[in-house]
Amino acid sequence: MAEIIELKLHRQWTISPKLTAWLKLCLALVSVSFAPIFIRFSETDLGANGTVLNRLLIFALFFGTGRIISHQWTTILSQRQEDVQQQEPVTWQQWFLLFAVGISSITTLGLWAISLQYTTVAKSLLLNNLTPVFTSLGAWLFLGKRFDYKFLLGMSIALTGAVTLSLEDLQGSSEHLLGDIYALLSAVFLGVYFLIVEQLRNRFSATTILLWRCTIGSILLAPFVWFREGQLFPTTLAAWLAVIGLGLISEGLGQRLLADCMQQLSSSFIALFLLLEPIIGAMLAWLIFAEGLSPSTWVGFVVILSGIYLAQSSTAAIQE
Repeated sequence: MAEIIELKLHRQWTISPKLTAWLKLCLALVSVSFAPIFIRFSETDLGANGTVLNRLLIFALFFGTGRIISHQWTTILSQRQEDVQQQEPVTWQQWFLLFAVGISSITTLGLWAISLQYTTVAKSLLLNNLTPVFTSLGAWLFLGKRFDYKFLLGMSIALTGAVTLSLEDLQGSSEHLLGDIYALLSAVFLGVYFLIVEQLRNRFSATTILLWRCTIGSILLAPFVWFREGQLFPTTLAAWLAVIGLGLISEGLGQRLLADCMQQLSSSFIALFLLLEPIIGAMLAWLIFAEGLSPSTWVGFVVILSGIYLAQSSTAAIQE
């Protein structure tokens, strides 16, 4: 009788993997939504690319050091055990994807920064909202992913809310074709990044993937920042705290949890879920900077959330 009661209590308090993934995804959304606030403080001292460089470097140094310490401790413990589990060797395709994850992430950030030199922020954000489309298209073309009507309809509803929200900021903006192309390519490479991470999660931990992303990104970005902006590191306390927040919260917690969620949720759905990021960022700015929120922000939030709710009921939202 006692065993039956204990089993019922265990089932009652055990959180399902899908619910755990949802909790991680919501926490990741809030964490990455803090990025614009940190960037606002950082760019009082650093350039845009310098801010990105420090974000990547701080993650690589902090979590890289933690990984080395953890590896050394694990090695010491494994020497005391007779049975040591051997992992499968890394294939050349996996090595290629590890390099590609760093290149694709830094490419999308670079294209985003370049697009802002030729077009408006609102126009660039509008085109970046197309990332779920490119992620889903890539999954269908190259990975054989199938999407049912629930997911496609939910994605259409969410994109409608995101686009309508962005159109409010386009009033009076001029056409800049070159900047639009750069912003569109940034969305394409961001979709590629999500697909690569989804494939790598079959073999590597989220921390390992992010360490490759940040290490390769830092190596590629450092010379560009030095010759373009002339300043690699912050010189004020506020800027240092901002880039540390970017490295540990937005990157270390947010991006790492997003990669971790890809064991249960598809990259297409996660890209769709991130359409909420600008709205959550606006809400955080409202709380921290007392910035106003227009009624359209709340309408967009409801529309996007409705589309996400419909898409999550689809089998395409779950990782196969």
